[in-house]
Amino acid sequence: MKPAVEWRQPLCSADNEAFAADLHAALARVPKAISPKYFYDEAGSRLFEQICELPEYYPTRTERALIEAHAADMAEQFGPGVQLVEYGAGALRKVRLLLDAIPRDGVQFVPVDISGPHLLAACDALAADYPGLSIQPLVADFTRPHTLPPCPEGSRRVGFFPGSSIGNFTPTEADAFLRLAASELAGGGLLIGIDLVKDEATLHAAYNDAAGVTAAFNLNLLHRARRELGADFPPDGFEHLAFYNPAYRRIEMHLRATRALELRVGGEAYAFHEGETLHTEHSHKYTVAGFQALAARAGFSPGKVWTDANGWFAVLWLEARPGE
Repeated sequence: MKPAVEWRQPLCSADNEAFAADLHAALARVPKAISPKYFYDEAGSRLFEQICELPEYYPTRTERALIEAHAADMAEQFGPGVQLVEYGAGALRKVRLLLDAIPRDGVQFVPVDISGPHLLAACDALAADYPGLSIQPLVADFTRPHTLPPCPEGSRRVGFFPGSSIGNFTPTEADAFLRLAASELAGGGLLIGIDLVKDEATLHAAYNDAAGVTAAFNLNLLHRARRELGADFPPDGFEHLAFYNPAYRRIEMHLRATRALELRVGGEAYAFHEGETLHTEHSHKYTVAGFQALAARAGFSPGKVWTDANGWFAVLWLEARPGE
């Protein structure tokens, strides 16, 4: 009998060479900014899982409650026979709610994530709990060209992108990802979670938790640079900064220099003046209508929408138009 976890690909896009090149570029530009994908080494992935359990961090529990309540309705949109592709798969918790609503013999699951050890450990746990489920993990940066396994005959490809992770993309990056997804999901669809526009106090608390876990998550990016690239900087040289920028409808996360200092990487020295930041992440907030319009321009047709009673979060079904 074939093992459930049967298809693995070596990590090729988040290696030290790529991290070093992107970090040098980030530190050389004005203003300094780097992709949030470098948060997610093994330590960063663990910290993010802790963030998801924090009382202040509403997105995870709100989205989970939505999927739990409407899983059967969501799964009905997929149709019989599905290759379910989860982008940025992480710990594979929310997808279990969907898998429980789909006939086990009618699904192949393809989780895609940049953090190889974290993904493969999650797949092993999933395989133990779902014996017989075909799981084909792909270690890759899903925003860059990647090759999915062939879609089984008689199935259609459906994407799952929970966690409001689309909010981490700039509008240009979100458009590029949606176009890529519309192309590889052609004839299928995408189930996606988005964080909605809301009061600033709720947003501020979610990214500045009292326990300091989000701060540790943010600072881990520099600690990763020290571990993997030999980066040198004062231990107390940077602090976590997160705030809502209403002009862009987004939370911004930065690492702010506590004083004038140098950050050295690979023989290069980059000066920071006191208060200068390295922009590490943004999290855009959407309206349902605004996001549906963005998706429509990328090749999707709007479908069902599920929202919570507070109007804080939404899960959208988008039909991917058939390829030409």
